[in-house]
Amino acid sequence: MYADAVIEGGGVKGIGLVGAIYEAEKRGYKWKRLAGTSAGAIIAALLAAGYTAKELKEEIMNLDYKQFNQKRGASGLPVIGNLLNLWLYYGIYSSEYIEHWMREKLLKKGVKKFSDLKNTLYIIASDITSGEMLVLPDDIKRYGIDPESMDIALAVRMSSSIPYFFSPVKLTVSDGNKTRIHYIVDGGLLSNFPVWIFDSNRFPRWPTFGFRLVSNKNDQENMINGPISLGFALINTMLEAHDTRSIKEQNFVRTILVPNIGVKATDFDISREQREKLFISGIKAGEKFFKQWNFHQYAIKYRSNKKKV
Repeated sequence: MYADAVIEGGGVKGIGLVGAIYEAEKRGYKWKRLAGTSAGAIIAALLAAGYTAKELKEEIMNLDYKQFNQKRGASGLPVIGNLLNLWLYYGIYSSEYIEHWMREKLLKKGVKKFSDLKNTLYIIASDITSGEMLVLPDDIKRYGIDPESMDIALAVRMSSSIPYFFSPVKLTVSDGNKTRIHYIVDGGLLSNFPVWIFDSNRFPRWPTFGFRLVSNKNDQENMINGPISLGFALINTMLEAHDTRSIKEQNFVRTILVPNIGVKATDFDISREQREKLFISGIKAGEKFFKQWNFHQYAIKYRSNKKKV
């Protein structure tokens, strides 16, 4: 059974999404096209390259997330070090490790560029210079780069560069008269859950499943005691506070909602026990979803006015 998958961002909480994908694969689904934002971009890219959810589980259970927080410059100085990095690099940590890690994992499957995947992967990023959402690789041509030759690991790094935490990726564009630097950051800033991306005016031949995280009501509040903590609270809210009521009914019924069990996107010191719990949370969410899912009923109710193909 074929299906498209759209995978939400959520930092380390993405482990739960892998659990839900594992349940879908166990039921026989194979992925035709994949799209993702931030952590969802990491998962989508690895699935598109040929990894199974079972393989992804092994990777993430053994991954040292602390390596993602690569210190540099003045990071070693208490308090002022982080402020200096924000001033100098527009982010406390470098996102280079994410790119290097992704490239290593993709090369194991013989994949490097988007041309290796034949239009099966789409990654969401945000250009905060122009204030536009980017759907990669297609939109990279705006910067004079051939979409097919774009490095997938770089696209994932762009999509995963959480503002403040990671420095943005800089793209320099020259039109002959002037040169302009574009700063590219986490796709979740503009679209953390682009479940619409594969929809068309045609009657669907297979379903598109959304994989999304939901928060518990008693999640820890953000403590605000100054301008810096206010900035981080804004970013945490962007990453965490997704209101399921904002999803249209036709998207809600095709979305697997995975409880995040209180884990935050930037909990890079997550324990193995928490990882297991998140993965199981995803499996249970998948089981609950597929007990009531019926593609024929969905298509008749929400897509029957589309052109048959």
